[in-house]
Amino acid sequence: MKHRRIGNVEVSAIGLGGMPMSIEGRPDEDRSVRTIHAALDAGITLIDTADAYHLHADEVGHNESLIARALAGYGGDSSAVLVATKGGHLRPGDGSWTIDGSPEHLRRACDASLKRLGVEAIGLYQHHRPDPKVPYAESIGAVRDLVDAGKVRMAGISNADPDRIRQAREILGDRLVSVQNQFSPAFRDSEPELRLCDELGLAFLPWSPLGGIARAGELGGRFRAYAEIGAAHGVSPQQVCLAWLLAKSPRVLPIPGASRPETIRDSASAAELVLTEAELATLDAA
Repeated sequence: MKHRRIGNVEVSAIGLGGMPMSIEGRPDEDRSVRTIHAALDAGITLIDTADAYHLHADEVGHNESLIARALAGYGGDSSAVLVATKGGHLRPGDGSWTIDGSPEHLRRACDASLKRLGVEAIGLYQHHRPDPKVPYAESIGAVRDLVDAGKVRMAGISNADPDRIRQAREILGDRLVSVQNQFSPAFRDSEPELRLCDELGLAFLPWSPLGGIARAGELGGRFRAYAEIGAAHGVSPQQVCLAWLLAKSPRVLPIPGASRPETIRDSASAAELVLTEAELATLDAA
């Protein structure tokens, strides 16, 4: 497994997104644990989660608790694993997503995440999504205070535009280490944010990085190139997609979601796939 950096921490170039193991359509816990263990076996040392990754109103933090149990039950060494979680999103249990970016909520959410993860400090704590009811500076100021209090080692933001990235950098300084935005073959609107992360030296974590790439069957239309290039290399279109993202910048660390061991093993292999300049140009134009 190749490695990249988030702040001063070296992690695997490919991470594991935990959301599919805890929301709608989630598998049973045994398969989820096997998925997490398969990720660790493949050399993945970055796991992304959030307290909002759950289904029912009475199981806030389901994914955080699941990850903590899986790490505790892993037979190998998991000491190098960076668990990145998020606060500021909520799921009331009716299938909807709501937002609370108030400092009071973020403080409570962080304390609860600490207990569920069973750690003294969260490796990377990310403000999940801007709350239109709360000034952004107040939300980010709360995250800064959590770092200052020793509850969080590194801070990140998610779903942020360039102005908010710059504002967060002003408030957090070097404590801001990452930005997590949607980026995939089907959604490329975060290119300006990626370029700004390059400029500022921040890690960029694309969420839903496989958007547009079918899990099964033939790929058609604008995504056909991923299948064709994958066939030429003897790998899946998903590996081609992740390798394309990695080639965008050394700051990029994709976090594909998975709920099956075979899926995350396939994604992890993308770190070793090297695409030619011509192939990358073809995918850029797709």
